[in-house]
Amino acid sequence: MNATVSTAVFGGFMVLTVVLGLLAVRGRGATGGQPEGLPGKGGGGRRAGGLTEWSVGGRSLGTVFIWVLMAGESYTSFSYLGAAGWGYQFGAPVLYVLAYMSCGYALGYVVGPMLWAYARRHGLVGITDIVAHRYGRPWLGAAVALLATVCLLPYIQLQITGMGVVVSTISYGAISLNWGYFLSFAVTTAFVTVSGLRGSAWVSVLKDVLVIATLGFLAIYVPWHYFDGYGPLLHRIVAEKPQWLTFPGHESGGLGQVWFLTTTLVNSLTVVIFPTTVAGYLGARNAEALRRNSLYLPAYNVLLFVPVLLGMAALFVVPHLSGAGSDLALFKLVVDSLPAWAVGLIGVAAALSSIVPMAVFMLVIGTMWGRSVLGAIPRLRTGATGAAEGEERGAAPEGRQKLFSQLVVVVAGALALLLTYTAPDTLVRLSLISYEGMAQLVPMLLLGLVWRRLTVHAAVSGLVVGFVLVCVLVFGGHDPIRGVNAGLVGLAVNLAVALAVTWLGPRGTDERPDADVLALDEEFPRQRTRARGAAVSPPASS
Repeated sequence: MNATVSTAVFGGFMVLTVVLGLLAVRGRGATGGQPEGLPGKGGGGRRAGGLTEWSVGGRSLGTVFIWVLMAGESYTSFSYLGAAGWGYQFGAPVLYVLAYMSCGYALGYVVGPMLWAYARRHGLVGITDIVAHRYGRPWLGAAVALLATVCLLPYIQLQITGMGVVVSTISYGAISLNWGYFLSFAVTTAFVTVSGLRGSAWVSVLKDVLVIATLGFLAIYVPWHYFDGYGPLLHRIVAEKPQWLTFPGHESGGLGQVWFLTTTLVNSLTVVIFPTTVAGYLGARNAEALRRNSLYLPAYNVLLFVPVLLGMAALFVVPHLSGAGSDLALFKLVVDSLPAWAVGLIGVAAALSSIVPMAVFMLVIGTMWGRSVLGAIPRLRTGATGAAEGEERGAAPEGRQKLFSQLVVVVAGALALLLTYTAPDTLVRLSLISYEGMAQLVPMLLLGLVWRRLTVHAAVSGLVVGFVLVCVLVFGGHDPIRGVNAGLVGLAVNLAVALAVTWLGPRGTDERPDADVLALDEEFPRQRTRARGAAVSPPASS
């Protein structure tokens, strides 16, 4: 009976998820949408139902949708499983998540509007587009797409795994892990293929309501149910588990203060240029929505203290979890003490925390390949009748790019699902280099957009050397190296190589003006100034 009730609650919300995805794009078809009218090259006249609408929501999402969408990328299944599991296993080192996300949001206050304005001015829809345009090399966009895919696929696999664990647990074992994995893939693929980024934003609203409600409830319920309040719980942790409250934590393998600081630094730099974060930036209606979003998002991080604390509380309730089993610390408390309908509701919140980020990961991979790889292959650029009228030379029509992107979404999800079944450790090992590998794009992207002298030879040389060094350190068992995050070591060498090649190597031959190459945002500050002036000007007499 418990399995029937919790599974019914879960199933009802999964149907609602798909319905929300369909409603998000109602009236935004490729033939019926209104032109976006973006300024600049390639921006005007594209239909709202094309790739731009699907991949970045038509650049029309306001502050609320951007807030829930980008919060959705931060609150993954890790919030319910990994954060509680790290709290259970190690303790203090898990707080790096709160540190780097908060610092990343602060950097995003500057970086987000800069990338948004650059992409809008030139009609770009993703990180590979931005890199290819900045250096004038379409092949570079394709190469970055391949690198980013290697770094993003593990996240899809981890979200599939996380949701499978949640589904199996809340169904009291009635649904197997394998069926849980398939359900994760099917639901996410179904709604993101049709609705794109806008659908993810709509589902994020539902997810955030449930996340805030369920974590708020558990923050009160678990300490009082098991320990008669916060005071007894905290006193017990201090008395019996003091090593969980200080660095380097309990048996964490040396994740001390230096690791904490260097990981916070490299991850905060990486998160602002992560392809999924950039997708959120480019979906904004205006730059001001991104600035407000950067101010509001850190408040959401407070919720992450809840699973960390409850993971520590589980030490006294279910004390013998080990390895991957520690990730179930929070759900062991939930399943053992709450009625089936509540278990189902909390499971829905955790499942949506997998679906939303997984959808954005899949969408970003699809967009990168549909735009920068498949869309750039000569034979695939045009159909039987040639290129569509009004499209840029050398690029496939937007409708064709969107179709390519949707097909890649299905393929990427299916590949992650297949490897989840057949070789689960393969992508898990790749996930070790995901953030540290993506960090190597920081000089190429951010430095390149503000410093014209950075040549394509320098940017590529630094990227290759930094990424190879990270792989050697991580897979050689040297991360951290003397307490320092390997990603920061790779980034430092990356930057040094890029600067050396810039000064000593061949000079760039790009003849384009600075406005076409750099992120020189002059238009939007003037708009803000005019808006402030209008607000204080007296009304004209009739």
